[in-house]
Amino acid sequence: MGVIAHLYRGEIYRSTLWRTRLDTTTNWSVVTLGVALSIAYSSPQASPLPLVLVGILIVFFLMLEARRYRYFNVWRARCRWIELHFMVPMLTEGDLHMEERWQDRLAEDYRRPSYHVSMWTAVGRRIRRNYFWILLIQTIAYLGKLVVHPEPLQSAGELLERASIGPFPGWLVLGFGCFYCTSWGAIALWSARSDAERARHRSDPLGMG
Repeated sequence: MGVIAHLYRGEIYRSTLWRTRLDTTTNWSVVTLGVALSIAYSSPQASPLPLVLVGILIVFFLMLEARRYRYFNVWRARCRWIELHFMVPMLTEGDLHMEERWQDRLAEDYRRPSYHVSMWTAVGRRIRRNYFWILLIQTIAYLGKLVVHPEPLQSAGELLERASIGPFPGWLVLGFGCFYCTSWGAIALWSARSDAERARHRSDPLGMG
């Protein structure tokens, strides 16, 4: 009992530590987007290019956060496993139900640790939790910059002209932006459906994660 209690406390500590690291990368994304907004909207003549370039940093932070989430999910799953199969039976029935062999699954996870979710599942979950709003603000701010600066937009042709970046025509830049947004949206949608399907049809009743 004492060993399990200390084990649970250790997993809670690691889960909390990695949760803090997740918040850190989200904060970095928000700060860099805020800096890009300040530069792009500092004057009507300011270029919208910072709002495009900040997308590179946002993607980098998203991938870094997804990697951290995969670690966090390991500690979280173990904590939940101990709560579900150790603490709940003890509190409700006074019995650990060792015959269900839940302890073997936990021991195997310690013996051969592995990620419980794929990288793309982690990316989709982080988009749904946080990055959807960051990407939405970036997109709206970029389009808003094109529409209102340096003067209110008068025609679609003028929009394409403002969107052009150096040798790249406006239609190409806007097309890439559309692909950029729809790609992350598709990953988030796929992740949500995958999580729902896995919850409905979990093949291993003793599965973790």
